[in-house]
Amino acid sequence: MKTHVAVVASPGMGHIIPLFLFAKRLVTHHGLRVSFLNITTEASTAQTQLLHSTDLPSGLDVVDLPPVDLSTHVSKDALIVTRLCINVDQTFRCLKSVLLKLGKLKALVIDLFCTQAIDVCKDLSVPVYSFVTTSSAFLAFSLYLPTMDREVEGEYVDLPEPVQLPGCSRVRIEDLVDQIRDRKDVDYQWFLYNLSRLPLAAGILVNTWEDLEPLSLRAIRDNPFYQEIPTPPVYPIGPLVKNTETGPDVERTLAWLDKQPIDSVIFIALGSAGSLSAQQLTEFAWGLELSGQRFLWVVRLPSDIACNSAAFFNAGGDVNDPTAYLPEGFLERTKEVGLVVSSWAPQAAVLSHASTGAFVSHCGWNSTLESVALGVPMVGWPLYAEQRMNATMLMEDVGVLRKPWAVGPAAKETTTIGREEIERVMRSVIQGEDGKAIRRKAKELKVSATKALNVGGTSYESLSRLTEQWKA
Repeated sequence: MKTHVAVVASPGMGHIIPLFLFAKRLVTHHGLRVSFLNITTEASTAQTQLLHSTDLPSGLDVVDLPPVDLSTHVSKDALIVTRLCINVDQTFRCLKSVLLKLGKLKALVIDLFCTQAIDVCKDLSVPVYSFVTTSSAFLAFSLYLPTMDREVEGEYVDLPEPVQLPGCSRVRIEDLVDQIRDRKDVDYQWFLYNLSRLPLAAGILVNTWEDLEPLSLRAIRDNPFYQEIPTPPVYPIGPLVKNTETGPDVERTLAWLDKQPIDSVIFIALGSAGSLSAQQLTEFAWGLELSGQRFLWVVRLPSDIACNSAAFFNAGGDVNDPTAYLPEGFLERTKEVGLVVSSWAPQAAVLSHASTGAFVSHCGWNSTLESVALGVPMVGWPLYAEQRMNATMLMEDVGVLRKPWAVGPAAKETTTIGREEIERVMRSVIQGEDGKAIRRKAKELKVSATKALNVGGTSYESLSRLTEQWKA
């Protein structure tokens, strides 16, 4: 009988996609049986389609967890992490009975916001492993946060110097994740609660690979601070990224790319949950047009609310008409060099196309891994969560990204980047020497990523060591 493990992710495509890819890999590459537990409450259209419209490999089953009523538990103005964690908390009231019905499990793999499962599994003697859907640099920060909480008085955003992580690069104050910018907010309390429970896991899996983040991985393993926590064993198993997608206009999109020169197209897509203000979207369109560069732009309805994650709980469900909010005449004036699609494009297929020369990205970790693993350099446009940290790391430590605001502080959500700066960066990333340099680095990492995942590679062997433990 095959070794049986379960996997569960909190809602949000940034969590669902990598854990679902991980579940598939356990089945197809390591011969395990996997039950993927699907939190159905507030599941987006994209989440439902991914988990229920996919041909699953034999040995992978999706188990829908019963929906729960959050109306009396979550206020309408609750922030994302608070809403996610309360959703998980309420949904997991059935977790013990669900796990018992699944039979003997060798492990449960969770994401960062599902740590309530640790208490349930302790009663069942099922080891819990945490799957970190962000970088190992962010994992290092996550393990350090409880120490910051004990030692720092006042707000972190008022610190006079960057945060020095033991053995790692410093984190600029302006790059700190949104959830820790107000320690009085309940979002911070939920965030800290979940991250402080990382040491309770039997192991930590990270969607990265040795060559991409050697500094932070070495620090987590060897630095006395992390050893004394103590930090559970860490398993770099990435990059786990999508390689196929289905959706509207795939053939039209790829056919358009087929007509463009190699490395000439700027692909602009800000993730499943990213949106720009109307003013920023207008400036972006003008800057893009003025640059004269070829582009493929995935546009989404503008949002003028403070949070740049308006589509988080509606990924895949928005419908919009770009002519209603793009500058008048933009589509007609740029029709010879650009293609605009609304809401969605086959990102993996676009990034793997020879015509794609750069990727304007929100720097979410899934999109980052897809871009680097496919050898495409990035222009960073971070919006929320840990994306500012990712952008800085990719620019300063990895060398595959540039940002419109170059060397200065990270842009705040209320800052509008002007069309002249956008024009400069778009032209530079395709035609400039700096653009050529980050493209060379990205193509080197593409080779490294492929090697890491192949049999004998660092990520393949890392996951193999863990699965052999489960099979024993």
